[in-house]
Amino acid sequence: MSRLNKVAPALLLSVVFAQPAFADQPPVLIPPPPSVSLWHGGPILTMDGPAPRTVQAVVERGGTIVFAGPLAQARKVAGKGAADRDLKGATMLPGFVDAHSHFTMAMQVASGVDLGDPAAPVKDVPSLLEALKAGIAARGIQPGGWVVAWQYDDGKLAEHRHVNAAELDRLGDYKVVLVHFTGHGLAANSAAMAAAGITEATPNPTGGITLRGADGKLTGVFFENAAYPVYMKLPQLTPEQRLAALDAAQLKYASNGFTHMQDGASSLPDVLFLKSPAATSRLKLDLAMIPTSQTIDALLKRPELTFGPYQGHVKLEGIKFVLDGSPQARTGFFTRDYKNGAPDGHHPWHGTSNMTQDQFNAEAKRAHDKGWQLFVHANGDAAIDMAIKGFDAVGIKAKDNARPVVIHSQFQRPDQLKDYARIGVGPAYFSNHTYYFADIHRSNFPREVVDFISPFQSALKAGLHPSNHSDAPVTPLDPLTQLWSSMARQSLTGVVSGANQRLSAWQGLQMLTTGPAWQVFEEGRKGRIKPGLLADFVVLSRNPLTTPVDQIRAIKVLETVKQGQSVWQRRGE
Repeated sequence: MSRLNKVAPALLLSVVFAQPAFADQPPVLIPPPPSVSLWHGGPILTMDGPAPRTVQAVVERGGTIVFAGPLAQARKVAGKGAADRDLKGATMLPGFVDAHSHFTMAMQVASGVDLGDPAAPVKDVPSLLEALKAGIAARGIQPGGWVVAWQYDDGKLAEHRHVNAAELDRLGDYKVVLVHFTGHGLAANSAAMAAAGITEATPNPTGGITLRGADGKLTGVFFENAAYPVYMKLPQLTPEQRLAALDAAQLKYASNGFTHMQDGASSLPDVLFLKSPAATSRLKLDLAMIPTSQTIDALLKRPELTFGPYQGHVKLEGIKFVLDGSPQARTGFFTRDYKNGAPDGHHPWHGTSNMTQDQFNAEAKRAHDKGWQLFVHANGDAAIDMAIKGFDAVGIKAKDNARPVVIHSQFQRPDQLKDYARIGVGPAYFSNHTYYFADIHRSNFPREVVDFISPFQSALKAGLHPSNHSDAPVTPLDPLTQLWSSMARQSLTGVVSGANQRLSAWQGLQMLTTGPAWQVFEEGRKGRIKPGLLADFVVLSRNPLTTPVDQIRAIKVLETVKQGQSVWQRRGE
């Protein structure tokens, strides 16, 4: 299944007007040629090919690159009327292509209480409750209303445990929900559980994790499928709030150099909103939506919601299947046991799958038969085994060019790489794990397992097309930290995980440009600086190829350009 987006060769010559067919008719005026800009004056990294390649200048016409090469020749192509864009020593490369994050979750986070705010750090249960009280007051939430907080991280609490429903009940007459920073669980108070219809008699669902105390009673903490009843009850933003949140979220992506965004788990309401005229008219960056497998039935009833082509700057890319949870929350599905046991402390525990193999096989076939690209969330090696078996059951082979993507592929085993190559899987790796979470992983798994997190070099040697992502807001939307973590693979405590999997700066940048573009069938449109491709650029304060590894994160995004138009510029620097 190939659906490469072809881009016609740029038209370099234009005609001012055409002669009339008959003498008594006036000339037919032709619109003036599209605007032209000439970019030069700093390193321009093309990201085209396996070895570093730079050019002196780039000419953009009407949103498309028409020339990349020597400056003298570029001036001739651009002509006298071209806008002169002198980089003044800054470095330009293709705009960053988001391999996996959650655009709509970024919209929601802005509307709730942010427990990850460094200005008011949450260190223990009392400070967590104080942050929630401040959030309630700041938002004027009335008794009986919902209090939704994001970036809840039990690992940062001095008590070394989850907050429980009884503690959250102390806040008063509110429905309180704390969404775990992984997005795979939550903590709820009694009123929120009651609103979701959860009682002491509610059974733990298949693929769910319900935490109970020593007395056998609910603690209010749920992961995976057990959390869905609460998720489904969370209040929705008003249309006005959604549009404002869209603007804020898009600005965040633009300020980080992204010209292509992803919504990695779209619901049907998300799809309908982001496809609406009100939303599409505001989008300046490209947005690829990946609806979850729970939406398949609804999507099949809406033939107008087509996959592949853009509507303005938004498109439906594929269907996402969530096979397991989060390894740092100990809900990822492994073939080996977690040393620290289950989230509730019981042993042995190797995680759980969110659906059966038969369920995945059947639903994947439905989507694949419609020509929809398959995206699979799989962290643990057992979940990756499930993905491979499902692709085989559907009959996908590399020659089919279906390009299934396994999101995270976090704890991949070496033997699974040959299966990826055989099937044509694009692994969307997550090198930030080696920084933010590797110390947690080392408390659960042997060193050789943790060292193979996001095995970029092994994947490249296997002939794969990997990418690198942030999973924002799970980790910050910061491509320079992504680049650094893929090069350093160093944890918060300074431990290096898998030095042999480190990337060079060029390779690391390709994981943010050419790799993710290939994974969504857009290597013919973006991800490189080459004639015929979109003029999507990011301008950086320093050249990553010549910047010491320990200074990569200090590089700043100066400007983001989408199809020749500046959509964001850093001010005052």
